[in-house]
Amino acid sequence: MSALQKPFHFSEADYLTFDATTDVKHEYVDGYIHAMAGASERHNLITGNIFLKLRLAAGGKNNHCRVFTSDMKFRAEQGRFYYFPDVMLVCNQDDDNQFYKEKPCFIAEVASVSTEKIDRREKWVTYSKVEGLRYYLLVDSTKKFVEYYFRDEQNQWQAAILEDGETLEIECENYRAVLDVESIYEDVTFS
Repeated sequence: MSALQKPFHFSEADYLTFDATTDVKHEYVDGYIHAMAGASERHNLITGNIFLKLRLAAGGKNNHCRVFTSDMKFRAEQGRFYYFPDVMLVCNQDDDNQFYKEKPCFIAEVASVSTEKIDRREKWVTYSKVEGLRYYLLVDSTKKFVEYYFRDEQNQWQAAILEDGETLEIECENYRAVLDVESIYEDVTFS
């Protein structure tokens, strides 16, 4: 019988070096790395729809907000965590690292059967501690269902479900965009 092997613990510097040399994206969770699986067609369409709505609202040379998809890393808790959010909106001009962002005001995760628990628990715990984050959107890729968290006037997190016919106004500094269920799921079919 073979002995169980202890998982290898990476430092933040080791992770960043490893990540720069591999073709596969890996998230970093308190010293351990996890390969990311590919995404489905629905996942890609939903991500693209959210990105497009946010990016169109960020257009113009006077707007300093930037919108990123899952190729941009999010760094949290002084480098204990690195995630690849599906969509991230950053309006803080000081958040200027070329390889990761730390001060988003909006994050969206498109949940699948394999990622839903991580998105809802692990990532939410990390994201909820980010001082400037104002919105966290959880979008189901298996059915039309959008849940979101937002900071209220007292800076407390509130949860809600985005219903058909409703809109969610995203406001960060001088930025404003509107999302609704129809635009999030545009061209997405469920069998």
